[in-house]
Amino acid sequence: MEKPSELMTGATPAPPPDASSVVGELRIHQFRSKIYRNTRNLRVWLPPGYSDAGNAHRYPVLYLNDGQNLFDRATAFAGVEWQVDETADRLIREKEIPPLIIVGIDNTGPERMKEYIPWRSFSPPIFRPLGRSYPVFLTREVMPFVEHEYRIEKGAAHTGLGGSSLGALISLYTAMEKPGMFGRLLVESPSLQMCNRQALKQATKVSAWPERVFLAMGSKETGNDERDRQIVLDVQEFARILRRVGLGDDRLRLKIAEGATHSEAAWAQRFPEALEFLFG
Repeated sequence: MEKPSELMTGATPAPPPDASSVVGELRIHQFRSKIYRNTRNLRVWLPPGYSDAGNAHRYPVLYLNDGQNLFDRATAFAGVEWQVDETADRLIREKEIPPLIIVGIDNTGPERMKEYIPWRSFSPPIFRPLGRSYPVFLTREVMPFVEHEYRIEKGAAHTGLGGSSLGALISLYTAMEKPGMFGRLLVESPSLQMCNRQALKQATKVSAWPERVFLAMGSKETGNDERDRQIVLDVQEFARILRRVGLGDDRLRLKIAEGATHSEAAWAQRFPEALEFLFG
């Protein structure tokens, strides 16, 4: 594998304030993956004071999928962002959470579904899924690069992973495939129904889970009452699986948000609680 620095093809600051909605310092790296043979952006948000002269402090890190939707309405789906930067900046300044680095890993557009689904799927038809390579892509390419370029505090206790929808599904899969690497897991509106509920089946065989898991779902994700009822039941079943192996209320936060939809706006609304529970 290449040295981490060789994987970077460029690094630029975020657009100027009048062209974006970014709060704080956001650095954007064009990142070439040898595993996937494609290029995407990594969006690295740095906490207040990171770049101060003489600061040698190392920071926890949270990796989040679908990086386009996290920090900037100019790149977010339908122009609605998670407001990760605003939320993290506020909670850090209020001392509700320690300063941390947040890394948004962009999806690759047309290949998103293939990369975020680890099993064959008939609905939607994904017969050559690429998701089984995602844990290796993350742990052998993305994480070494970030740890080389930034002052990261290593170890599971200081490392989080998360996403929403299919981004949550692949985060969950990665946590199951790489036990002991992630101590914080954010699972928002996970697509547990995918691939004949294979994620739930695999979860029953896992005993080592992250130290803290924030698991959330809206009650009106699809707009179809029966489907909404079923996906809420699936999330509740996943919570029961986690509780059976010892995750009590101090380690697992389950939130069913009444009336919440499957949207960036809903995930943004829940993100402050998630960040406080995972890193507070």
